[in-house]
Amino acid sequence: MAGLKYMCGFGNEFTSEDPRCPGSLPEGQNNPQVCPYGLYAEQLSGSAFTCPRSTNKRSWLYRILPSVKHKPFKPMPCGDLTENWDEVEPDPNQLRWLPFNILKSTVKKVDFVAGLHTICGAGNSKSRNGIGIHVFTCNTSMVDKCFNNSDGDFLIVPQQGDILITTEFGKMMVEPNEICVIQQGMRFSVDVFGETRGYILEVYGAHFELPDLGPIGANGLANPRDFLCPVAWFEDRTVPSGYTVINKYQGKLFACQQDFSPFNVVAWHGNYTPYKYNLKHFMVINCVAFDHADPSIFTVLTAKSTKPGVAIADFVIFPPRWGVADHTFRPPYYHRNCMSEFMGLIKGHYEAKEEGFQPGGGSLHSIMTPHGPDGDCFQKNSTAELNPERVAEGTMAFMFESSFSMAVTKWGLETCQRLDKTYYQCWESLRSNFNPNWKPSKQ
Repeated sequence: MAGLKYMCGFGNEFTSEDPRCPGSLPEGQNNPQVCPYGLYAEQLSGSAFTCPRSTNKRSWLYRILPSVKHKPFKPMPCGDLTENWDEVEPDPNQLRWLPFNILKSTVKKVDFVAGLHTICGAGNSKSRNGIGIHVFTCNTSMVDKCFNNSDGDFLIVPQQGDILITTEFGKMMVEPNEICVIQQGMRFSVDVFGETRGYILEVYGAHFELPDLGPIGANGLANPRDFLCPVAWFEDRTVPSGYTVINKYQGKLFACQQDFSPFNVVAWHGNYTPYKYNLKHFMVINCVAFDHADPSIFTVLTAKSTKPGVAIADFVIFPPRWGVADHTFRPPYYHRNCMSEFMGLIKGHYEAKEEGFQPGGGSLHSIMTPHGPDGDCFQKNSTAELNPERVAEGTMAFMFESSFSMAVTKWGLETCQRLDKTYYQCWESLRSNFNPNWKPSKQ
């Protein structure tokens, strides 16, 4: 949307006030006896009060009415959004989904919340330790309705269609090849402009952060300056017919009514904000000598567990880059992993499986489930002339990787009817190349 402004930086201490109300941020204190313009002061805490400063997250919001003014929450249908990981028996097979269907608005109007479908996950929002992976397929904007997640953070990956996200902090336009993060407790509404689809990584009990760079140095991967957060914007709007606030709480949905828009924050300051990032800005690190580096070099954001070096979830991308490794099989290697790997495709063709893995679909390779290049990819790249070449040009695949052993939902295995039951066949053409008479070549 033309005219939207942003502030840049990751985890910064930001200040913002709507220019229609200059001086709306209190000076020198957070909670004055009387706030400028007669506003209410409200703190949104994303961490415990006593967390170290480096991890302490909070923002102060100065709003026309406080968020506490609403009727009681009541349970509402959850649709295909779930935290029940025991609906069906476990399935250790390699799983792949065809592009998830988007209903046409002429058939049924579906907004962002109604279009949430859980594919897989693990853990428990009550104990604040776990993960959920969802898709959203919708065709209609949310009207007089907002959503907030009391269970954790949403990392949203649009795949088809732009989404305009209105938050208490301001507005963000998020396009395919961009991502956004709406952190725990933040209220937001989603406008769409046609048939829209995307992926969501939800984490309980941790916030996303930039990965440590170690010997890479001070710069590289996703640079902090390229993250954008919205500037303050408010509407002073009463809704006599009722405004609905939907709350995801302990894996269930609840709704309450109020008679005003929740997007009434005139000014705010703090370091706990929604933000977005354009994946084209990722500074790729890659092998320039030999062998295929581990995909952790493509980590954009990580949600750390309490175990050093182990993530609740990593968000990893496979962006356009140069492949130059000598005497090396360049595509991803064959692999069994102590982590779960869910992959999605925003656009283009994934290098290890150019057929079958389609934009808007997905795949899941569970803990210790074998995976790797298909037969065609192996044959092609075992005999290819190893010149410098562009890899993944016009493509953006990504991975949600987790230390949790994720269970697939009934919707993911059955109801969506998008599971590709022929997936295993892409490896059927692999044949033994073992030659017991092989001798090393003489140099």
